[in-house]
Amino acid sequence: MTNSSKLFHKVKQANLKYGLITNGDRVAVGLSGGKDSLVLLYALRLLQNFTPLEFNFVACTIDLGHGADYRPLVEYCAREDIPLVLEPTNIGRVVFVERREKSPCSLCANLRRGALNRVAMKHGCNKVALAHHLDDAVVTFLMSMAFEGQCRCFHPKTYLDRTGLTVIRPLVYVPEKNIISLCRQLSLPVVVNPCPASGKTKRQVIQDWLASLEKEHPRVKQHFLTAIEKSLWT
Repeated sequence: MTNSSKLFHKVKQANLKYGLITNGDRVAVGLSGGKDSLVLLYALRLLQNFTPLEFNFVACTIDLGHGADYRPLVEYCAREDIPLVLEPTNIGRVVFVERREKSPCSLCANLRRGALNRVAMKHGCNKVALAHHLDDAVVTFLMSMAFEGQCRCFHPKTYLDRTGLTVIRPLVYVPEKNIISLCRQLSLPVVVNPCPASGKTKRQVIQDWLASLEKEHPRVKQHFLTAIEKSLWT
């Protein structure tokens, strides 16, 4: 099975189980320029082309003001005939200059989600697609236990009362290693993340530990995901 076929199978499986995308949906896809969001964009195009689903989507990039070069994304979306909205913000300044957050990731994520939701509503979307994959779900689950003493994780599909938007995560069954392979195979235009906090987070600590555990127990991530599904996603 090719990397594209594996991706299509996993995304279709998640869509069938959780009803992520239905006919008539207009989806705002959070496109950061990282490998995950680019593969998500590709996955939605596969769903358009190879399933009976009738929906459309628009790529939405929230510029945090860190000086990232988004020209490769603009060129890629134009080449693939994908509508792209590039939204400038001062989120980077708020988080690192005005607030001087010691643990900036949570605040930054909340501000980015808020900006993305506003763009989605402005452009007539009823759903927002985020690129969290299988590994993200497992790491989030482990972080909540390790650092909060709770068992929590995002859900594949969440309705937001205040906005009327539904947040979906079509890649929840897709392992990160498959995303990396596919991104290289397709030569997707990954944009370098210039965030000052990149690589210094608690999340990275858990990711490193999980990677070492996986060397001894290759199916450990899948087992964690099964536990999440049975306890939190039912």
